[in-house]
Amino acid sequence: MDFQHLISGKPRVSFKKELKNILGFKPSNMSLYQTALTHRSVRENADENNERLEYLGDAVLSALVADYLFKRYPYKEEGFLTEMRSKMVNRQQLNEIAVRMGLKKITQYNKTDSALKVSQIFGNTLEALVGAIYLDRGYKKTSKWVLDCIILPHMFMEDLESLEINHKNKLYGWANKNGKVLEFETLSERLENGRRLFTVAAVVDGKKVTQGKAFNKKDASQIAAQLAVEKLGIVNADSVAEDF
Repeated sequence: MDFQHLISGKPRVSFKKELKNILGFKPSNMSLYQTALTHRSVRENADENNERLEYLGDAVLSALVADYLFKRYPYKEEGFLTEMRSKMVNRQQLNEIAVRMGLKKITQYNKTDSALKVSQIFGNTLEALVGAIYLDRGYKKTSKWVLDCIILPHMFMEDLESLEINHKNKLYGWANKNGKVLEFETLSERLENGRRLFTVAAVVDGKKVTQGKAFNKKDASQIAAQLAVEKLGIVNADSVAEDF
């Protein structure tokens, strides 16, 4: 998809149709959605890319998920609710949902930028889209859309209850049980389209096992930990360590 429809301010018919298919309704303020679907890599000005809408949508989505969990689990303590919310709105989860919804097809970003291929920009775009719906249609409509289009079709509570999302904790537990020394080492830090891209390695007994890349160290180390958990075949902390 070319970028001319955004430059001219007149979205193409195909863009409008695809957007309506994802939303399930006809947008009132199309420019909000154009901005929500525009990544910083193609528009640097704050009023032209989706970072401000992402900020708003992140807060709105978090509040709606908190409200949903509060009502679904009337007898669960605060710690459980906080953990479940983290599982529901974590970057990887939202990124996968965004791709399944078809946002990748209509998001404007620099497709030649290899760094963006390993980031979670589509999850960020989904948050920006929530922000756009909130500004365009208000809280009540946004609440219904999040429930009908994100939570119910894509988030399965029973699975999330047993999901382990803190891969670093799982990897540390495995290392402790098996007498291994686990460290996370920052391999590089460089500017990528005006943002710092970090590469962090999971190091076990002095050997680099895997590495992850992200626009902050925390996400990069989580990606490295997840890849290490998969590579080492760790099911739980008691898994037997293999030589590597």
